[in-house]
Amino acid sequence: MAKEIERKFAVSDPGIIAGRMGALIVQGYIADEPMTVRVRIMNAEAFMTLKCRTNGIERDEYEFPIPMHHARELLDKYCRGRVIEKTRYRIPHSGQVFEVDEFGGKLMGLMIAEVELDKAEQAIELPDWIGVELTHDCRFSNSALSLLEQAPEAR
Repeated sequence: MAKEIERKFAVSDPGIIAGRMGALIVQGYIADEPMTVRVRIMNAEAFMTLKCRTNGIERDEYEFPIPMHHARELLDKYCRGRVIEKTRYRIPHSGQVFEVDEFGGKLMGLMIAEVELDKAEQAIELPDWIGVELTHDCRFSNSALSLLEQAPEAR
């Protein structure tokens, strides 16, 4: 069983992505119960991901590559407007990689950084461009963001 262990933060300095190359991601949500079912296209690859509910900062996650035409069909037919667009930048810092997502479309202006951990209690050194922690704020899950008409304010 695969585990996802991550912490999530607002980005306080959007200039951190200046001059960096990012990967375009389009992802949509088919279901939230009993698991979140997500379809993602990232560059030229497509995936189906199943995620259980979070327990602290951990959750079970299963991800499978799928054919691109299946991903496009699922996004068009079954995500019912629950689609988000973002560009992901991978920024190394103190031996870890922060994934910074710059959202587009209806969530334009929102930037969130995530860091994947090996264990829940793992210490991390936060870069100076990191803002408030959003890990336990359910408004900032990608699934919740897909339902919004505009980006929430990170406080």
